[in-house]
Amino acid sequence: MELFDRVIGYAGHPVRTALEIGAGTGKATRLFAQRGVAVTATEPDGAMLAELRKHVPAAGVTTVRAAFEDLRPGERERYGLVYAAAALHWTNPEGRWPRAAALLEPGGVFASFGGPVELADPAVAGAVRTVRAPFLESDDVPSPDGTPPGYDMQWPGTELRRSEWFTDVQQSVIERRLTMSAREYVGHLSTVSAYLVLPASDQERVFDRILRVLPGTVEIAADITVHLARRRSEP
Repeated sequence: MELFDRVIGYAGHPVRTALEIGAGTGKATRLFAQRGVAVTATEPDGAMLAELRKHVPAAGVTTVRAAFEDLRPGERERYGLVYAAAALHWTNPEGRWPRAAALLEPGGVFASFGGPVELADPAVAGAVRTVRAPFLESDDVPSPDGTPPGYDMQWPGTELRRSEWFTDVQQSVIERRLTMSAREYVGHLSTVSAYLVLPASDQERVFDRILRVLPGTVEIAADITVHLARRRSEP
């Protein structure tokens, strides 16, 4: 997959070990584990971790129920790669980069990747906005550091550039177009933070209303923005 090749190409050498922040149900875990990387997948939610264990290869993957802030790195727990797939905005900004650096070998790679999953058909997107409006004005994930959408460097690249722990910060985009069933798309929405913070009763109602206005299958624009940085040997 292009994403894996981009991360490994940036590293400049084979990556043997990786730690994943907020692994969820394991989509990114599989991407790296199936290509020979020994992944330690961390996830604070027990139900998601149980689902991950059903789908990832038992060999080469270690699962740990823990939030990023709970990890206690040490000399024997350093990795060639630390990455987050659409999960970094859940982490506490206080101490985020020193902690990430402490988990990496000197010269190791930090990677963050993800992006909005958007309906490609403007008419369908408009119908969804209409039925969503009583519950949410927008389901966008705002930039954690307030970087406007039009800037050349987006978060977390902006923070990585300011951090004394990282260098050679790069941002790139992988274009993706997908087809999903309506239920798969609503399933994706159920993982988006804007919906997760709604009361459970509102979540159920808004998802039902969205499902009713969607065709059986939907075309999706799901570009992946990739941020890469290298841990300095010394801060």
